[in-house]
Amino acid sequence: MTTAAIIGGGVIGGGWAARFLLNGWDVRVSDPDPEAERKINEVLANARRSLPGLGNVALPPEGSLSFHGSIKEAVEGAEWIQESVPERLDIKQKVYGELQAHCAPDAIIGSSTSGFKPSELQNGRENPGQIVVAHPFNPVYLMPLIELVTTPANPTGVIDRAKEIITAIGMFPLHLKKEIDAHVADRFLEAVWREALWLVKDGIATTEEIDNAIRYGFGIRWAQMGLFDTYRVAGGEAGMKHFMAQFGPCLSWPWTKLMDVPEFTDELVDLIAGQSDEQSGHIPIREMERIRDDNLVGMMRALGANDWGAGALQNKHDLGREGEAGLVRSVDEIADISQPVLTQSRVVPLDWTDYNGHMTESRYLDAFAQSTDRLMMIIGCDTDYIANGGSYFTAETHIRHIDEVHAGDAIQVKTRVIMGAGKKMHLWHEMYAGDRLLATGEHMLLHVDLKTRRSAPPAAHIETNLVKLAEAHAVLDAPEGLGRAIGAPR
Repeated sequence: MTTAAIIGGGVIGGGWAARFLLNGWDVRVSDPDPEAERKINEVLANARRSLPGLGNVALPPEGSLSFHGSIKEAVEGAEWIQESVPERLDIKQKVYGELQAHCAPDAIIGSSTSGFKPSELQNGRENPGQIVVAHPFNPVYLMPLIELVTTPANPTGVIDRAKEIITAIGMFPLHLKKEIDAHVADRFLEAVWREALWLVKDGIATTEEIDNAIRYGFGIRWAQMGLFDTYRVAGGEAGMKHFMAQFGPCLSWPWTKLMDVPEFTDELVDLIAGQSDEQSGHIPIREMERIRDDNLVGMMRALGANDWGAGALQNKHDLGREGEAGLVRSVDEIADISQPVLTQSRVVPLDWTDYNGHMTESRYLDAFAQSTDRLMMIIGCDTDYIANGGSYFTAETHIRHIDEVHAGDAIQVKTRVIMGAGKKMHLWHEMYAGDRLLATGEHMLLHVDLKTRRSAPPAAHIETNLVKLAEAHAVLDAPEGLGRAIGAPR
């Protein structure tokens, strides 16, 4: 078990604590705020609700969380130390002095700073090479981007290990090798923020109208494609050159006030705050966080279906965790072929529940279909095989709904091959939450030639693997409910 120390337990520090903890790390928190434990536990409650459902592979067992009255206690044995104290250089420098007096010399110290350069943080330190900027985005437990900013003082080994740790907790290290104030992402945010202030100040748009312009328009495009790819697509078949030739002259037009910052007066603050309160002040902050989390999970899961953007990153993270979760990708990897094959290990995500508060019936079929896909891959009917013209089509399905399951429940699906000779593949799935049987799914599939769209014998190695599993599973007692029709006696 690895250990992370979180120095500063506010919104960002709490998010870091949740990200590490739910990815199996022990977490030690140090914050002088007497309310730090309550606040972090509230953030953790939201993280536990949303993060596990982001992926399709169960997270590892949660680490242990402890709170410490001193930095010395918190950093003991820590491999990663994340500083998230207020954005004042004098405070950060004081904290680093205490950190380096007590932490391991090979521990990595990451700063959540959104503005300071790493050289400013390293200045005057005895071991500057262990300090890097690791700037996250809120909520840290869901948003994957980390701006990893380094200087020549950071050894290659420190940088590589920082990238490895960030990747291991499901995040993306954007390594910036040349430092600049506010790094990269916040410079974009600051530009948009300044323009928004002017639009409100000049009475052009309200806070709600500006937010609608972003969330119903370019914000969604940016989320899945970024800036330059979005404009490249806007150029059509002619690509980026056409786009730049068409819209490049706009850069000289007076469309923006970004070079002229409005005076940050009390009147402007009151105007912004008043409009923001009118827009969403009636919604409690925790409810707004949950709504935000639901939207982010849904968006990133949707992106994952196309293996795109943040969804592709999550898919890669899931793939790296399959072995730890007990999932295999070939018959040769199955430890005990005589037992049902584990074809799914996951947490029920937020969007799998219905108006009754439990998993909707369509998701049982979805889950069993994913288990069928896993079994197909195990026997060799993988993406390459399908691309070459062979696959299985489902001919008949029967599902029994036995017990309720809710969002956040950890479930597993175990699969038996009832028959595998010739064109037919007869599967029996059982879904469990621990030892509790939730549902069964019986599926008859036919091997199909994708060119003719007609049933056809599978490749020899596919049938061999299927028969091997079917013969091994044949020694088991027939599962209860096998061959059952709707309305048959229980």
